[in-house]
Amino acid sequence: MEAKLDPEVLKTAAAHDGPIETDAVVVGAGPVGLFQVFELGLLEIKAHVIDSLPHPGGQCVELYPDKPIYDIPAVPVCTGQELTDSLLKQIEPFGATFHFGQEVTTVQRQDDGRFFVETSRGTRFLTRTIFIAAGVGAFQPRTLKVEGLDKFDGTQLFYRVKSPADFAGKNLVIVGGGDSALDWALNFAQDGPHQSESVVLIHRRDGFKAAPASVAKMRELCESHQMQFLVGQVTGFEEEDGRLQGIKVTAADGVTRVVPLDVLLVFFGLSPKLGPIAEWGLDIERKQLVVDTEKFSTSVPGIFAVGDINTYPGKKKLILSGFHECALAAFGAAPFIFPDKKIHLQYTTTSPKLHKVLGVETPVFD
Repeated sequence: MEAKLDPEVLKTAAAHDGPIETDAVVVGAGPVGLFQVFELGLLEIKAHVIDSLPHPGGQCVELYPDKPIYDIPAVPVCTGQELTDSLLKQIEPFGATFHFGQEVTTVQRQDDGRFFVETSRGTRFLTRTIFIAAGVGAFQPRTLKVEGLDKFDGTQLFYRVKSPADFAGKNLVIVGGGDSALDWALNFAQDGPHQSESVVLIHRRDGFKAAPASVAKMRELCESHQMQFLVGQVTGFEEEDGRLQGIKVTAADGVTRVVPLDVLLVFFGLSPKLGPIAEWGLDIERKQLVVDTEKFSTSVPGIFAVGDINTYPGKKKLILSGFHECALAAFGAAPFIFPDKKIHLQYTTTSPKLHKVLGVETPVFD
């Protein structure tokens, strides 16, 4: 089913018999993909956006919709959901069409230079350009490898937190040693609307790949008995009447203890999977798409890659870096769409043409 969201914000695709002819297809509706729509829109290029998730926002919404983000220029703090909502509002004037819950399976260059694109749901396009903004690809959380534990997935075992309120008042066991594990442990252990009955953090060693301040706060909460930290690995579980009652944690000395729980949260990070993108004939380096830094083109002219999915010397996986890449990619794509037109850089503060495109009035200064 196409996502049913506010029609004032999102335009979802209607049924279509033949291939949809368009100037641009954006693969990925995360923050960078959404901003790519904006940069294309300023050049009067309309886009169709495809995403495997049932909603926009990518990792920001899927993995940490309520987690604060502090490094968006001119926005001191916002959540992943708030950032997504703001970007959707920003691209409203450009009438992008969204195709959710489907993955691009086929990309073929045509004799006329356009690309034939088909999705897992049979949606077909003929497009002049493609912008891959698929983050780390078709990402999947790394799972906890304990035989039989997967039957509790979605009921008592979770690899992401969509609604923190669902875990309030519960006895939680959190497994992991990165920022997500520490952040959620602190969130649920401290006083607040989402405080749990108890929190036990488990990591295989007494060292973390997380912000030092978070580690220090965790140790402080342990000292004040607001949460517990155990070093060890999950090696089994106990159940009763089809419900998970506790997990078995084996320490380095070989001693195993049972930790009772209501809910098990596991944060082992994401396993990036390029999926069909790996078959498109693009240069790939360590599961990332190689691009230039002039226009963020891939090895195939007309196909661009922006955000976490690309790689180049000095690459930094930051949202703001992805935004910069979108601007140059849009200008790099313009010659494919307007081969006889010279594209000039214009500024949204002063350009009447851009004001018309954005649907705003040109200010008059005395």
